[in-house]
Parts: sequence; C-alpha cells; structure tokens
Amino acid sequence: MVDLPFQSAVQLAGAIRAKKIGCRELLELYLKRVERFNPKINAIIATDLPAARKRADAADAALARGEVWGPFHGVPMTIKESYDVVGMPTTWGMPQLKENFPQRNALAVDRLLAAGVVLFGKTNVPLLLSDWQSFNAVYGTTNNPWDLSRSPGGSSGGSAAALAAGLTGIEAGSDIGASIRNPAHYCGVWGHKPTFGIVPTRGQALPGTYAASDISVVGPMTRSAEDLGPALDAMAGPDEIEGAGWRLELPAPRKKRLSEYRVALMLTDRNAEVDRAVQDCLQRLGDYLAKAGAQVSDKARPDIDTDEAQRIYIRMLRAATSGRQSAEVFARNLEIARGLAEDDDSYFARMTRANVLYHRDWLAANQTRHRMRLAWAEFFKEYDLLLCPAAASAAFPHDQKGERHERTITINGKQVPTTDQLFWAGYSCLFYLPATVAPAGQTPEGLPVGVQIVGPQYGDRTTIDFARHLERDFRAFVPPPGYA
Repeated sequence: MVDLPFQSAVQLAGAIRAKKIGCRELLELYLKRVERFNPKINAIIATDLPAARKRADAADAALARGEVWGPFHGVPMTIKESYDVVGMPTTWGMPQLKENFPQRNALAVDRLLAAGVVLFGKTNVPLLLSDWQSFNAVYGTTNNPWDLSRSPGGSSGGSAAALAAGLTGIEAGSDIGASIRNPAHYCGVWGHKPTFGIVPTRGQALPGTYAASDISVVGPMTRSAEDLGPALDAMAGPDEIEGAGWRLELPAPRKKRLSEYRVALMLTDRNAEVDRAVQDCLQRLGDYLAKAGAQVSDKARPDIDTDEAQRIYIRMLRAATSGRQSAEVFARNLEIARGLAEDDDSYFARMTRANVLYHRDWLAANQTRHRMRLAWAEFFKEYDLLLCPAAASAAFPHDQKGERHERTITINGKQVPTTDQLFWAGYSCLFYLPATVAPAGQTPEGLPVGVQIVGPQYGDRTTIDFARHLERDFRAFVPPPGYA
C-alpha cells in the first residue's frame, strides 16, 4: 500500500472510520507536509487553520458518538482559489480583489463539507483562470512537483500540484478550457470534467456574477479514480432554483470490464499536433486495451470537421469569457476587431472577434455546435468512449513573458503556439461531454502523461469507471520523487 499521505481520499476516510488515525491527527500530518514541501511548490496559497482544526476536532467527536458525516469524513481538503470559502479570500489572481472575503461558501464547498471533508486551504490559479500555468501578482508562481522548472498546468494548477505532492487529501477545480484536465495530465493525477450543467457553479465566480457561464463546469480532482465517483455524487445535482422541478440520475457504467469496451483512439490532429512522447504513451495504452480484449479503433471518429470544431470552440469560449472585460477593454477590442483583415484567421483574430461577438452571430455558432452535438451522440451509439490527449505535450517550462497567445511550446522539435492545444480542451467540452483524465505513463524525461477519456453526455459514470479499471489494471498513482 502507498504511504498514508498519498492514499486516496476513500482510503483515508476508511482509516479514520477504523480508528487507525484521528481526524485531527491526519490534518496535522498534512499540515507538517505543507510546511515542509509547499515553499518550493507554492501550491497552497491561503489557509484558515483555526477553523480547520476546530472542524477536525468536531469530526473526531462526532465519530466517537458513532456519527459519520459522509464518505470523506475527516479527510483534509484544499480547493481551487476561485471557489468562495468563508474565512479565505477569493481573488482569481487579481490584486484588486485581495481583500475579497466572501460571506458565504460556494454551493460545491457546502456540499463537500456535507460529505465530511476538513477544508483547510486554497490552491493557486493564473490571473482570471486564463492560462495553462498558475502564476499571478497576488500569490506568485506554482511549480510542478515533478520538475520545479515546469508548469503544473492551469488553471487548477495549484490543485493538481498539491495532490501530486501529497499535501492534501482531495481537491476540486473548474474547467472551461481544460483547467481540470490539463493540470491532471501535467501532474499525474485524476480529474473529472463533468457533463455541462450537472454540478452547479454558484459561488465559483467573480464578485457580482450569478448566472452560470456557457461551457464552464466545476468538478473533482483526486489521487485515485475511486475518489471521483463519491466526489461527483457529493457535488452534483440541481441548485435550489432548479431542484423544484428536476433531479439528476446519471446512467450506470456501460460495461463491467475493460474487455467489453468499444473505444476509439485518437493520437493527434492537424489543429493541434501532439508530441511524439505523449502519442507513444497513449498508443501503449491502446495496445494494452486491445490485448485485454477491448475493441480499439484508431479510425473511428464522430462525423464532424475538426477544423470547424476548433473554430467554433474558440468563438464560443471567448464569447463565454467576454463578460470579464471592463467597458474600456471592450471598447478597445471592438476597435481592434474592426481593424482586422477579413482573411486574418489567427488565434488572436478569432479571440478578439469573439470578445465583441454579436448575439446573432453567437446564435449561429450555437446552431453549428448543436449539429455537431448530434453527430457525437450518433458516434456514441457505436462506441462507448473516445480516448485522446489532454494536451499537446507534457508539462512545459515556465514562460511568463508577454501574452498567452504570443508564447510557444516545443512539439516534435518545432515551436508552436501554446493556444493550438486548446483544440484538445474544446473537443469534448464545447459539446457538453464528460471527460476524465487518468495517468497513462511518463515521457522519457520522466514527466507524467494523462489520457482524456471522453464519454457521451451524462456518461460521467462510464468515463470514471473506465478510469477506475485503468488504475487497477494499467497504471496506478505514482508519487513524484522527493516527497516521501
């Protein structure tokens, strides 16, 4: 069995219920690890230790009375900085929000507390959650525990780094552009991007924001696939305003063993070439599945044009985030957009036009999206899952110069824009599909590689169960060296 700090949240909760360790004792164990390892990683950037110790003591007292709060009773937890938590600031990396202390928890936070967690801290993010790195002017830079010179991913980079280094028992992130999936891939942990709309996002938003955003979701991040199911169960279900009329009933997993699955394997795409080291890991997984008896196709795809899918994703993604612009920034982007050449199809041009999109044009894009959603639904009548990369490369070196769209990463010896790999974010989330990232191997440099497991809408239990089979039969969690 792995060392206690690296065990799954389910295992930790089991040890607590079996009286092998106390809730306060486990919290102090993690806090000592935070004191020892966090300074070089900078994953956990805010804490409320008096409240956490009080809750841990209460959890011990409850257990002594025979009360179990939920599946994660007494498990220490940190959470992405963008979630509102009473007693800790919510800044989204913005210096002007350093004193923003919310008066109520995010709904997902309350639900996780009801499941028994002991929430003790928050983890780092990029400015406005808009990067696959995690640095900002408020809290500085978070490093990848596998290689401190590299990014842990983003925007839930602090979440993934804290899990990988054994600084917390369980985490939760958010995802509109692979912000759960990318860090899970970079840090060698699990992350689940739920079907759009099944987990309320209330309280995971900038001040004054109440309505849910298109595409955006919140979901669990863990050190084991076995934690994803109970964590999703805790977080999912209608908000109060919708709960009067509907309830969530996710279908059971489609199959019982790997040999029964029909999967499509996608290694690369012309919109976002994938580094050979990542492709090799996913190909080894495909070969393993085929040998185990699964039906594996490297040709099967939904009947959609990936060029069109990428174009519509960028348009709808940047339309979804356009509300973050101040009036001055919007006016400036409107002027820039009007000055773009008609044939300018660069990422910057696509982004800028989407930032000032007319609603009529958004409606047209949504019609295109829905047509492609129907094509995905047809695909899943024949195949259970599609396996693909979460990103174009393993974790890349820190690069904080200029704007995100101006930076590059190395793919197969070539420098390509970092924003190209947004394709692997949008290939599932634009269409509201669930996707689970699970560890799939390591590059020759020893960096983690994850596989993105995409399922049909509301097929969350299938993608999670498939990840559970992979953890048991193919690859379990591997801690980064140096964190024992």
